[in-house]
Amino acid sequence: MNAKHILIVEDEQPIREMISFALAGVGYEVREAADARQAQAAISERLPDLILLDWMLPGISGIDFARRLKKEDLTRELPIIMLTARAEEEDKVQGLESGTDDYITKPFSPRELVARIRAVLRRGGPAAEDEILHANGLSLDLASHRVSAGEALLDVGPTEYRLLEFFMSHPERVYSRGQLLDRVWGSNVYVEERTVDVHIRRLRKVLEPHGYEVMIQTVRGAGYRFSTRI
Repeated sequence: MNAKHILIVEDEQPIREMISFALAGVGYEVREAADARQAQAAISERLPDLILLDWMLPGISGIDFARRLKKEDLTRELPIIMLTARAEEEDKVQGLESGTDDYITKPFSPRELVARIRAVLRRGGPAAEDEILHANGLSLDLASHRVSAGEALLDVGPTEYRLLEFFMSHPERVYSRGQLLDRVWGSNVYVEERTVDVHIRRLRKVLEPHGYEVMIQTVRGAGYRFSTRI
């Protein structure tokens, strides 16, 4: 069973390190970010299973960052637990209304935090978490993040995985490079449209030995389409 991946967004390094140590100790895979900018970069590289998000961040506050994530297709269902020293009921309501799934006030014990994380992961996340997508013998397991062609497991990079997951979830439709950037990378990530072409080539290279590269079709002047009609 794959370890759940937790992203800690906290500007105070000692707190970040304490949380990382506690979560790694119970089997979670942990990454850290000191602000919203670093967090966005980490999410773009790999989508976590849950975010621990501090309210008081430099630049964009945790509340505003949570609202931003909940507006994006890629991160709308991503569970978020808000960490804060604000203990007033009004603050808790504001935090939960921003779209966060739980709210924990500082100081807190590692044991309490782990219990809250487990509770949110049990009830949160996409409804299709255990679903397996199929297309002509190509399979993508949403729970384990594994891609297989028949019995063979494919070595798919994180961005190529997200791209393939999106394509297999939305077959037979043409998407422009700009739409793919918004839906797969997120609209707050500023990369050139030709980046899409690079990752399409990488994905096709992985699929090619098994004959599945032809399902990712280039539509001249429009973009790309995933089709089983080959």
